[in-house]
Amino acid sequence: MTTTTARRAGIAVAAAAALVSVAACGGPEDSTGADDGGRTAGQGVVRADAVAALRLVQKETGGAQSAEVEGTTTMGSTMSMEQSGVIDWSDGMTGALTITYTGGTMGDALKQSGGDGSMRARYLEDEYYADMGEAFAAEVGGKRWIRYAYADLAELGGASGEVLAEQMRNSTPQQGVDALLASGDVEEVGREHVRGVATTHYSGTVDVAELTARTSAPDARQLAAFKEQLGRLGISRETVDIWVDRDDLLVKKTEKATTKTGALNSTVFYSHYGTDVSVEKPAAGDTVDFKELLGQRGGTAGTAS
Repeated sequence: MTTTTARRAGIAVAAAAALVSVAACGGPEDSTGADDGGRTAGQGVVRADAVAALRLVQKETGGAQSAEVEGTTTMGSTMSMEQSGVIDWSDGMTGALTITYTGGTMGDALKQSGGDGSMRARYLEDEYYADMGEAFAAEVGGKRWIRYAYADLAELGGASGEVLAEQMRNSTPQQGVDALLASGDVEEVGREHVRGVATTHYSGTVDVAELTARTSAPDARQLAAFKEQLGRLGISRETVDIWVDRDDLLVKKTEKATTKTGALNSTVFYSHYGTDVSVEKPAAGDTVDFKELLGQRGGTAGTAS
């Protein structure tokens, strides 16, 4: 792999890593949910007591507005990674995460571009930044941060990119709760301890495209493109499990699905709700724009696909 090719691969991997990490930690809110009879619109009958309990989790977790997060994500042979940091969802999604690849082809691409497999990501209202390290900076005039504007990702990704950009702007830890309320088959599994905390465990299976249609309100063009993207990945349904403490706060969330490259597994732990989150833009002199890099490379590099 040439230096230029490796660098372009690293740029795309940085985008994918930051997108996957925030998707794992958060997700879009469900604006419809179940009615008082325990039935979710367009779905089957769910237990009214589970719905009532999850409504409290929505309220308390949403009201907490910020938390520390720690998790792992694997997708077959494509990637395995760890992420940790803080996120705030009081007004859109902001936060700072450290992302470390522990295996997979995406991790290999990031290392071949000159990195060590780790990167920092900062999320702001309409953009996020990825720290590519000193080796990358040496190739682009000393600038180590790449800026990815959500509007640019939407433009480059087409209709499915527009859906992704909207989800990035509105991510919250309530994603797992919202997904279960929309699933139509949520059930209480039992009482378990998670990292020493007494919790109640809920589980359900969701149709990914249908959930996106409900939560992100894409138009027909966007939804069709998003379904096509899911088809390329081989993803249709996923199992979502959440663990909730006595204060109706989310403690743990897992998501499992099958893809064309192997099993997708995501686990995230939430703690220290209400923590202070302060995220600053990297200095302009230390930042290069994603679209500028694409122009310099003479083509487009994909993001998460």
